[in-house]
Amino acid sequence: MKITGTMSYIKVEIDEKVVKIEGEKIIGGFVAFKDTMKNWESPHDDDVIDDKLKQEIIDRVTNETKNSHLVITFE
Repeated sequence: MKITGTMSYIKVEIDEKVVKIEGEKIIGGFVAFKDTMKNWESPHDDDVIDDKLKQEIIDRVTNETKNSHLVITFE
């Protein structure tokens, strides 16, 4: 998994697919808006991210960053 981003979004790469998640950088972390996860980026943009997959992505990102200097949380 690779996580990159800016002040207003993160991009999460899982199994060569990338999803852009909008949010807001805060002191010590990033608050990601889970409702902005809908599709993978091109060329996988036809693949819809359903609720089950969305929760898997949230769990993986949360677990990956829980002990880092930049904690990602979801709302």
